[in-house]
Amino acid sequence: MFVIIGALIVTGSVIGGFMMAGGKVGALIQISEYVVICGASLGALVIMSPKKVMVDMIKQILGALKGSPYGKASYEELFKALYELFMLGRRNGMIALEEHVMNPGTSSIFSKYPSFAKNHHALEFLCNGLRPIIDGKIKPDQLKLLLEIELTCMEDEHHKPVSVLNKTGDAMPGFGIVAAVLGIVITMGSIAGPIEQIGHHVAAALVGTFLGILISYGYINPLAVNIEFIGMAELTYMRCISASVIGFANGMAPVMAIEVARRGLESDLKPSADDLEAMLKSIGGGKK
Repeated sequence: MFVIIGALIVTGSVIGGFMMAGGKVGALIQISEYVVICGASLGALVIMSPKKVMVDMIKQILGALKGSPYGKASYEELFKALYELFMLGRRNGMIALEEHVMNPGTSSIFSKYPSFAKNHHALEFLCNGLRPIIDGKIKPDQLKLLLEIELTCMEDEHHKPVSVLNKTGDAMPGFGIVAAVLGIVITMGSIAGPIEQIGHHVAAALVGTFLGILISYGYINPLAVNIEFIGMAELTYMRCISASVIGFANGMAPVMAIEVARRGLESDLKPSADDLEAMLKSIGGGKK
């Protein structure tokens, strides 16, 4: 939502200022310039991007339009789900978690928290973190390395589309110059024509430069930054899960495993210690 609002502010400010100065909006509508700039930039983006990066980029752009899903409410659901899961493991042993971890889609615990259950990436990360401990394939003190490797891979995977988008944005002024040069070539071919015609061609050429700079600094690069922030928010969410799972696997009480995760959050997302205790008490005793 904020991405759309920001784009409208950029567009309104530029066009509004242009009109206030006496300009006519029709002068900015040069379809050929749009075709050259947008078409060339799209082609460059396709050249730069493997198929997976392209697909991930589209998903991330759509995600940026929706806004980050990792708000305070999502962390509240996460903490409740983790706490209930950890309490079950503490009371009945890690083997009691097997049915929830092996078949999360039918889990009676995860079904209570639809927001978390719908986040298939986070749910899979949690289950993959607990599975080797339940199976006895690794020792608890080896779990940290396993999850850190997965988080590093996740971070790299997210950064690739952002890098391509940034490079595309940086190239837009250059494509604007290409469009402007083509416009000047057309102008030189009409140099003996009426002055009005020459002026029209020069204006169209200048619009190419204008569009390249505007699209780069007004839309694409800010969008890339927004996507980067959402990626960081997702990584924080995953690190939250990782910290809790590692703490619990190494013998921490469930409430303390959640506390470790809470302390890693930014101030606008972090519930107070009292709020966390009340939250956990509401599902079965927060001091155990």
